[in-house]
Amino acid sequence: MAVLLLAGCSPETTGTASPAPSSSASSSASSDPDVPKVTTPLDAAKYESKPCDIVPASTLASLRFTDPGTVQQKDDGIGAAGPSCGWKIAGEGVSMLVIIGTGNRDRGVGGLAGLYGAHERGKLPFLEPAPAVEGYPAIYLDLRDRRPIGACSMNIGVADDLAIAVDSGGYQGEQDSCAAAQQVAAAIITTLKGA
Repeated sequence: MAVLLLAGCSPETTGTASPAPSSSASSSASSDPDVPKVTTPLDAAKYESKPCDIVPASTLASLRFTDPGTVQQKDDGIGAAGPSCGWKIAGEGVSMLVIIGTGNRDRGVGGLAGLYGAHERGKLPFLEPAPAVEGYPAIYLDLRDRRPIGACSMNIGVADDLAIAVDSGGYQGEQDSCAAAQQVAAAIITTLKGA
């Protein structure tokens, strides 16, 4: 999971992996009737250079993240999915990561459609619909379902070609890890609506 990788704990990758572009795969994914559409797209461009600012400090503080976030800009490694910001609670192994999925978008496999396509091709075997976040469609997505062990990886479609990943880790189980991810996701949508 990228969250744990940022924390130096594990080399696993999350549901924000960058699927290889394939015109037939991306076009079939985008026409998949199971892929929810975004009716009112949000613009995250303002936060691409400052991804930590997409989550209000008050939301982070309520989850006990008081240290500044660590920014990872676009590169060939973790940042390939897009700019990200990660937070951790020192000494507890609890972490939160937000990735603005511009990398997938720029390769033509962005948004939830690209993630559904990666799932269909077996790149991300675990996919399950998640509760909508402030009216925006969301999915749980990962290499495997790690929610029971306290890691929740969700993606929210903010435009048909852009998803934002929220990954929580180090929690006690599914309920608290996904509740934390949902809280951060809701704060992101509120931020983008007000931008």
